[in-house]
Amino acid sequence: MEQTLHALAGILLKSIPTVVLLLFLYFYLKLMLFGPLARVLKQREELTAGTRHAAQNSLKDAERKVQEYEAKMREARAEVYREQEETRKRWITDQASQIDSARERAGQTVQQAKEQMTVEITAARQSLAESAGVLADQIATTVLARRA
Repeated sequence: MEQTLHALAGILLKSIPTVVLLLFLYFYLKLMLFGPLARVLKQREELTAGTRHAAQNSLKDAERKVQEYEAKMREARAEVYREQEETRKRWITDQASQIDSARERAGQTVQQAKEQMTVEITAARQSLAESAGVLADQIATTVLARRA
């Protein structure tokens, strides 16, 4: 057993430079490779997060602009509908006034026609009354002339 321990001690003694070299290599790689690599990965993550944040802000701005655009479109449509309604009301008012003036003109025309007919009827009655006397005299003369 003592021999095994001496052999083990010799192996351990021979392995010390290898262990030291491995420790040196570990710290060297940590300092020269993994440290800068970690810094680069951290910068990359920060840039990615910054870009992601900028993209989210851009999306929010775009959504806000879309909402503003839709609001302006709704306002524009409402204004167009309002103008159309005003135009329609003006047309209806103009039509009503034209209809009223046409009715008034038609009423005046009818009234003038009635007055003219009344004048003509009066003249015809007067003419008939005058003619009736003359005709009655002619009929009486003709009837009396036949009897005699």
